[in-house]
Amino acid sequence: MPEDASAARAAAEEESAFSHPPVDPDASAPYGDHPDQVIDFYAPRTDAASAPLVVLLHGGAWRARYDRRHITPFADFLARRGFAVANVEYRRGGPDIPAQNTGGEPASVLPAGRWPETFDDVAAALDALPELAREALPSADARRIVLTGHSAGGHLALWAAARHVLPADSPWRTDRPAPLRGVVALAPIADLGVAEKLEVCEGAVGQLLGGQHSFAERLPHADPALLLPTGIATTLVQGRTDRDVPYEVAESFADAAARAGEVVGVTLLEDVGHFPLIDPAADAAAVVAEEIAQLAF
Repeated sequence: MPEDASAARAAAEEESAFSHPPVDPDASAPYGDHPDQVIDFYAPRTDAASAPLVVLLHGGAWRARYDRRHITPFADFLARRGFAVANVEYRRGGPDIPAQNTGGEPASVLPAGRWPETFDDVAAALDALPELAREALPSADARRIVLTGHSAGGHLALWAAARHVLPADSPWRTDRPAPLRGVVALAPIADLGVAEKLEVCEGAVGQLLGGQHSFAERLPHADPALLLPTGIATTLVQGRTDRDVPYEVAESFADAAARAGEVVGVTLLEDVGHFPLIDPAADAAAVVAEEIAQLAF
């Protein structure tokens, strides 16, 4: 496809995904004191006594200007498919990043992610989730949790499922695997090294890790491709024509998993870009729901 046509299609896909009005949750609960430390809950739109719980981590290159509101139509889409949904917010990078987290560079230069706050929040949210879900969403079955996320949220989903294989000195390491049915990562920034080389999301990976002065030191604590095998069922859903997170990133993660002795499923969708995976109006969203259902039900 010519470059102009490819760019136009990607822009149309993004416009469609962001055209849906936000959907308010059925309940919300804080997991900390910061305003971004909150989880929104969506009850399944069915009569079932209990439903699998999908934990949703939004994308946006770990940048503050993208929050959980943009993925609420997709959360509602999953709820209408019979899932209970927990939409997790977390601290992202923005103009108020502490200077010590940016290697001394102006915050406007390094707007993606916060170290360690982004990781602190995802870890704390997942640890608090079972109890919060029982209180806020009684229909959610915490024994059937599927973790999913889109783009940067896909990275965080893969990372959260791998906390038990983090380096021994990592503050986020757990002593056992998370009680998950599995992970479905959507166009994830799954291999940080490859994503950095490809300059994914305008260099967001390097910014997330604090710049070149700390990149190598922090990478083993943050890169899902280095945290394998996890022993947790994992599927990646990726658009072949994704211009934001190219499919080579997902393929590199799957190759790393294979070298570690773990099989990771890759559902590669032809003629699909980055945003249809979370667009309720796109066929790709139904594919995502089916992948989740295969693990959850």
